[in-house]
Amino acid sequence: MDWKETYVLGHAPMDDTHQHFVGIVTKLGEADSADALACMDELIAHTVEHFEQEKRWMLECGFPPLHCHEGEHDRVLQSLKDMRPSLQADSGIARILAKELEEWFAQHAATMDDALAFFMRQVAYVPTPGSAKQ
Repeated sequence: MDWKETYVLGHAPMDDTHQHFVGIVTKLGEADSADALACMDELIAHTVEHFEQEKRWMLECGFPPLHCHEGEHDRVLQSLKDMRPSLQADSGIARILAKELEEWFAQHAATMDDALAFFMRQVAYVPTPGSAKQ
């Protein structure tokens, strides 16, 4: 998964977090059987914080479609957790998962995250200290 300029949404903390996510997904897609599980654990840990960070922002700025956005996050995170045991048996699944995450992320960033970034700019939202953890 390569970082694309189309992923830049104009909210620096979000863009930085997204670049980190893309880097981990790339690492997962390139992992061999010895490294796949560790990459998956790193991805899950990052994704938990990534989604919690966005939820804090949505709550703090009063983003109206919070529950729709949060619901998608919950489904993706649960899918990652559900897929984790499969990586122990077959590291080839890591490449498939990375490809699926690339497709999901492109759509999610272009729609839900873009709407959030736009809304935060419109309301002049600046994350409070601690809400921009990465």
